[in-house]
Amino acid sequence: MDTKVKSACDTCAHFNAEGLKKLGVRTDNFDFVVALAGNPNTGKSTVFNALTGLRQHTGNWPGKTVTRAEGGFEYNTNKYKLVDLPGTYSLLSTSEDEEAARDFILFGKPDVTVIVADANRLERNLNLVIQILEITDKAVLCLNLMDEAKRNHISIDIRTLSKDLGIPVVPTSARFNEGIPELIQTISEIANGTIVCKPHRIKSVPENIEKAVKTLAAEIKKEFPGIPNSRWVAFRLLEGDAQIINALRTGELV
Repeated sequence: MDTKVKSACDTCAHFNAEGLKKLGVRTDNFDFVVALAGNPNTGKSTVFNALTGLRQHTGNWPGKTVTRAEGGFEYNTNKYKLVDLPGTYSLLSTSEDEEAARDFILFGKPDVTVIVADANRLERNLNLVIQILEITDKAVLCLNLMDEAKRNHISIDIRTLSKDLGIPVVPTSARFNEGIPELIQTISEIANGTIVCKPHRIKSVPENIEKAVKTLAAEIKKEFPGIPNSRWVAFRLLEGDAQIINALRTGELV
């Protein structure tokens, strides 16, 4: 594999995933953790099954009734543990599903977050995409159901979308395994640092709030060096998010 660092837009070339081995439920001794997020009804479970070879393997998040699925795959000698997060429209923590998804991305610190979106309803799905990119720097947008989008005469400029978001975008039709090899390669290259994501984040906020966010984010970075989401954490603190406040007090964010 070419070890040259790639931009988020240079991941569209096709390849043959000869180095792939589906591990099913075997997720021991893994090298990287991959989170799978997305709105309900985007084909997220189909993507999960395509990557792991599983039909289903579910359990509950600790202390919650929310179900989760875990599986694994091996690619180019690295083992990846895949955690299927609850389907949700937001990460504002107003439900157990949203809380479980947000907490894993924030506290679990996955090496890569795969955001599955419906190519037919992209605008609706982008709300969650933008929220996730406020939390993590390592993400790929899996633009699924491209077969349906084509049937509905929907055309998406993948390269421009990738440039606008600052992360790789991989078009897929998971039920036919189309785009899955490219998705696996992209996951691998993000996890190994070959692809460096530079997500574009919302900055158009009132001047007084922006000043407070910058001041607070600087203090958070000083206290927790290397934290990748200090700006997002600052926003949540200003909104009085009790869980984030507690996480800072206990050192859970470190």
